[in-house]
Amino acid sequence: MAEKKRRTNARQVRESLMHVVFLLTACISILAVVLICIFMFANGIPTIAEIGPGNFLLGTTWKPLNDLFGILPMIVGSLYVTAGAILIGVPIGILCAVYLARFCPKRLYRVLKPLIDLLAGIPSIVYGFFGLVVIVPLMQQMTGASGGKNILTASLMLGIMILPTIISVSESAIRAVPQSYYEGALALGATHERSVFFAVLPAAKSGILAGVILGIGRAIGEATAVKMVAGNQPIMPASLLSGVRTLTSNIVVEMGYSEGLHREALIATAVVLFVFILLINVSFAAIKKKEG
Repeated sequence: MAEKKRRTNARQVRESLMHVVFLLTACISILAVVLICIFMFANGIPTIAEIGPGNFLLGTTWKPLNDLFGILPMIVGSLYVTAGAILIGVPIGILCAVYLARFCPKRLYRVLKPLIDLLAGIPSIVYGFFGLVVIVPLMQQMTGASGGKNILTASLMLGIMILPTIISVSESAIRAVPQSYYEGALALGATHERSVFFAVLPAAKSGILAGVILGIGRAIGEATAVKMVAGNQPIMPASLLSGVRTLTSNIVVEMGYSEGLHREALIATAVVLFVFILLINVSFAAIKKKEG
């Protein structure tokens, strides 16, 4: 009896200890996010006020030497490139996830799954070199655009980069759907394809939506690869074949040699980027809640 009580007490101590460990790790994560937010907003908001919200957010000229810090071309460039990546990467990623989860033979799955996981581990600079050597010349030949570095090229590059995230998360969500959903659809006379697309896929929409959000987050936050294939031009794009500079690329390109108001303007640019990502997450959360 005493031995059983001792074991129970020891288990309770271990559980309490792990509870404290998990609580501390959660608090550290929250604290890190809070500190980052405080740093950015404490430095960015006063800079935006000094430059002028209208001049900063709606200005079309970025010339730090002349104290002109208009980031509208970078905002538009980021939106165009991210939207293009979504149009390319999301449909392909979801369909690929459906194929892997419900249609792919086991032998082929053993080959495809590691390759997709490998894509997620490739550094951004490698994607950038691939885009510069392969995609840029290809787009130049297909479109006739000078140089081949433009919105379309960057969108295609980012569409490829977000595929592993969308595929992995969406596949996990599809596999998590109870088998009874699929079997029930079959029992009602639906074909295999209709059962998957009209019974299983709608049930996995929350997980798929999470994968899409993560993919969008990577697309809008990517800097190195985009800088190499987008043209790096801080001007308003006239078409999909125009060179652009995104918000992230602008920070990466100029932060190394910036100082004074120029450096503060780049931090303010990071604040705008942070707000964009926050709005995207809040919007998707609202959509998810409405559908739920």
